[in-house]
Amino acid sequence: MSVAKPLPLGSAKDLGFCPQRVRHLVETLQAEVAKARLPGAVALIARHGQVLLHQNVGQQDPAHGVPMELDSIFRIYSMTKPIVSVAVMQLMERGQLLLSDPVAKYLPEFADVQVSTVVDGQTVQQRPKAEPTVQDLLRHTAGLTYEILGDEPIQRQYAQARLASRTRSNREFAQALAAMPLMFEPGTVWEYSRATDLLGALVEVVSGQTLGAFLQDHILGPLGMVDTSFVVPPDKHHRIAEPFAIDPDGGIAPRLIDLRQPVAMEAGGAGLASTSADYARFLQCLLNGGALDGQRILSTATVRYMTADHLGDIGVHRAGRSGELLPPGHGFGLGFAVRLEEGVAAQAGSKGLYFWGGIAGTTFFVDPAKDLFALMMLQAPNQRDYYRPLFRNMVYAALLE
Repeated sequence: MSVAKPLPLGSAKDLGFCPQRVRHLVETLQAEVAKARLPGAVALIARHGQVLLHQNVGQQDPAHGVPMELDSIFRIYSMTKPIVSVAVMQLMERGQLLLSDPVAKYLPEFADVQVSTVVDGQTVQQRPKAEPTVQDLLRHTAGLTYEILGDEPIQRQYAQARLASRTRSNREFAQALAAMPLMFEPGTVWEYSRATDLLGALVEVVSGQTLGAFLQDHILGPLGMVDTSFVVPPDKHHRIAEPFAIDPDGGIAPRLIDLRQPVAMEAGGAGLASTSADYARFLQCLLNGGALDGQRILSTATVRYMTADHLGDIGVHRAGRSGELLPPGHGFGLGFAVRLEEGVAAQAGSKGLYFWGGIAGTTFFVDPAKDLFALMMLQAPNQRDYYRPLFRNMVYAALLE
């Protein structure tokens, strides 16, 4: 069985962390497990290319008493987005697309897309003033939305069209999305959206490969991410992490995607499974400027460009739940939220830090200024907004230099 090549190990003290405070972070997660609010988790912190913490706590499958392992496999949901965004930038580097290209150049179904606007109190549909571009998709300014973020008419249309269904191919998904109007004028508003699912279809058109095959050939394979895929093969099913059968806060049964069965849609926005060790290799590659163990997947200049703010004066849609995902003091790059200043936000971090997470609770952040990254894998959808800032704050509480 192939396993991900681990990053080198180092000591917390030698890497500028307080060992006692690192232990307290782990003890805090263990206390959450003891309170039966967190089923289990795997936490990893690395600095200067060395791992100072890689710890499992709790249970991988609480319904069957299976303990969490370092190589447990998690649904990473929207942590798929940075990987697919890197794939798009690889196509740009090879001269196969421009970020300024209209989406319709590759997905012609978007040539006639309309935008929904209110004129004299009436909702009307008309051609957008500017076509959505590849850059708009990468930075979530294409005028799209997510059906889970609110109850606006367009969001209800998304829900009625069952865009979350993975029974369509990526191209069929693009065609279904193009049949619905945009919620905003492209390039005018940041709204978290199904844009990266659309990028999955775009990668397939431009490359001539399925999204999964392209990722395997150009990112996952070169980086040795052996446990990252859209479908978990049968010999690894016993490693899949599961949530509580009944959510401890909401009293409902969490419904997560089935990783065991192939589906038509390899969702570029939320479909991958991965492990802490695999995703750590991806993050270390980014922190290194696009290369790891002799394999370069992006240029250093491209990584800097991706992780810079691409919003500028473009406002964030704060009226719905989308705005909660991009805290004050942050902008958005090409696949990542980007911290613009040391203060303002309600959690710790350096200027230039970039991050994202998945709806089931997985989270990561990369801090180039401190040459560190950290990630936490868990499957606790209803508790994600608590554990993400808790984890980040405690990582910085342990950092001494």
